[in-house]
Amino acid sequence: DEFLERSAGASVADWVPLFQQAGARYVVPVTKHHDGVLMWHSDVPNPFHERWMAARDHIGELADAVRATGMRFGLYYSGGIDWTFNPPPIPDLMGLFRAVPDSPEYREYLLAHVRELIARYQPSVLWNDIGWPASLDPADIIGEYYDAVPDGVVNDRFNMIAVAQGRLHADFSTPEYSTTAGAGKWEVCRGIGRSFGYNRMENESTMPTVDDLVWMVADIVARGGNLLLNVGPTADGQIPLAQALRLTALGWWLRVNGEAVYGTRAGGAGTCADGRPVGFTTRGDTLYATVQGAPAGSVAFPAAQPAEGAEVRMLGNARSLPFTWADGQLTVTLPDHLPAAPATVFAVEGGSTA
Repeated sequence: DEFLERSAGASVADWVPLFQQAGARYVVPVTKHHDGVLMWHSDVPNPFHERWMAARDHIGELADAVRATGMRFGLYYSGGIDWTFNPPPIPDLMGLFRAVPDSPEYREYLLAHVRELIARYQPSVLWNDIGWPASLDPADIIGEYYDAVPDGVVNDRFNMIAVAQGRLHADFSTPEYSTTAGAGKWEVCRGIGRSFGYNRMENESTMPTVDDLVWMVADIVARGGNLLLNVGPTADGQIPLAQALRLTALGWWLRVNGEAVYGTRAGGAGTCADGRPVGFTTRGDTLYATVQGAPAGSVAFPAAQPAEGAEVRMLGNARSLPFTWADGQLTVTLPDHLPAAPATVFAVEGGSTA
């Protein structure tokens, strides 16, 4: 009750400029997490806690603000865990799967919610979590979703085992706090810190540095993934300063170097001659090499021999840089006194990865 009272005055639309500044292209708010509290004013209240829903339509307000900027809007819903229906503690991994409610009452409640969310908000992403009641075939609700949103996408967490065995469709997989990807499209999901949602115990020591966050994005994109980064506001809707600073700094880097990120194809990861990690993306005949940190003097990374007339430039600087190629390595001579940076991007126009 205290949370709902404090959140009643939250202006979720005020988050959107920060998300834009951070370089986000889509936003996926939590409609209901495992605690069962609804962040929209539903026509289907919780049968055990009728007041456990927002008095305001936070989801609708955020949807309108996000879409007004041109960003896509998706929805997260915890279909597999709802502690109001199944409150016993979860002692281990197998207990997580046993904890998925499957009563007729929960199945009816779940389907009514997801159908309501689809009808009201037409989400571009339907992001389910933990699983789905065993007596329900998730393919049915996925089919209803595609009928309503033909260009929408669903994640793999309706039933990850069935997806892995090819028995259920998913548009992308969702490694959590891991950048290890399998085949197909994938999206890393994680908090800015070590928690999903607000954790008052988190501080600078529990969060990646700005440099680490920028490199995380560059590395994930180079290997073909997306990053869904959880932001945890306080009950009254304030995004903690430590989170906001990291999002803002990430956006600064992307404003200069987004050419190597948005609308590109993954080119894989490698290692520079000096041991620095490097990630590759491509657009047309342009190769982008994103090198960790700010090298000095010169930098050499693996690349196929550039075409005749190729040019190399550093993003943020239109000047053409001298380079040589030999034995599968492209060596670029750098300007003096490069500014410190989390990552430096070189565009090889007329190049490709080795």
